[in-house]
Amino acid sequence: MGQQLGFDLPVRTARAREDFFVSPANAMAVAMIENWQNWPSRKLLLIGPEGAGKTHLAHVWAQDSGARIIVARDLCGADIPALAKAPVAIEDAEDIAGERTAEEALFHLHNLVLAEGHSLLVTATGPAQRWGLRLPDLQSRMQGTQTATLSPPDDRLLGAVLLKLFADRQVAPSPEALNHLLRHMTRDFATARAVVAEIDRVALAEKRPITAPLVRRVLTQMAT
Repeated sequence: MGQQLGFDLPVRTARAREDFFVSPANAMAVAMIENWQNWPSRKLLLIGPEGAGKTHLAHVWAQDSGARIIVARDLCGADIPALAKAPVAIEDAEDIAGERTAEEALFHLHNLVLAEGHSLLVTATGPAQRWGLRLPDLQSRMQGTQTATLSPPDDRLLGAVLLKLFADRQVAPSPEALNHLLRHMTRDFATARAVVAEIDRVALAEKRPITAPLVRRVLTQMAT
């Protein structure tokens, strides 16, 4: 019998506060997001590896504070004075390092948001001193911003992240499949996202449930 064709269903990412699993790896960062009214100088830099939950927490904060969310690369075409009329979350700030126009836009937005009495959340994968910023005034402001860090996942967090990634795709692994993943996959968020996507693709194409043998086969294929 030929291989069954699968259909790519939309991935519905859940980003409510109750969808974010708290563990020792991220508890401090979550507490700081929830206590945003008390940020020093009304600003926070949230850092962590890809897939760690920075975007999720930015959406949680935006829902709570009424903030607008913008990707740093979009700042060049943005109306900075209009953005500064409310709290702002700026994602992937390190992506604009070395781009003078974008750096200047972030610098002006930073100053205007705070001057208007609002709060500012900035996300990145690492600390500001590693971004490679060219604008000294922006670098000093970013390096002077209090930082909250999302650490690499422990067992409880990685298991919760895997279950959430599967749930976003409207599928569920067997307990044995999940345990096999936790024991044998590379332990980082980016790998978790890639592995879940490939397992879902194979299971859908073959019309099979997500079992330990299927997971074992997918991990072996991805490692070659």
